[in-house]
Amino acid sequence: MAPRRFDRFGQQGLFAVTAMELKTLALAGVIAAVPTASALAHHAFARFDSERQVILKGTIKDFQWTSPHAWIMLTIDKRGRAEQWAIEMNGPSGLTRQGWQPTTLTPGMAVTATIHPLRDGTNGGQFLEIILPDGTVLGRATGAPP
Repeated sequence: MAPRRFDRFGQQGLFAVTAMELKTLALAGVIAAVPTASALAHHAFARFDSERQVILKGTIKDFQWTSPHAWIMLTIDKRGRAEQWAIEMNGPSGLTRQGWQPTTLTPGMAVTATIHPLRDGTNGGQFLEIILPDGTVLGRATGAPP
């Protein structure tokens, strides 16, 4: 016996779908929507306070040349205690176009970084600018505090 097919009014019809086909289509729609929502969340910068800029003087702990975003792990001295900060950057392809290389920052290098801090107050932020030991400036923190 063939499965009963129903149209949108619950009537049997030639061009209607079975309940199983309807569930399958609904599931496919949800699955298709999830990556889109994830991509939008991934590129949402609401977690950074774009109204504030923080200047951090510290030492490079690690420079992670990873996709989709590179990271600077910075150690700063706060009242005699070492604090770790995670600074999110663009991806390697964009950084390369701006003159960066995987070896631009090395562990132990003393730098000054300007970031948009995280809104929740944890030690992290969005990269704006960094000043290397030789005075080279990478990035651009427009309107940065002195």
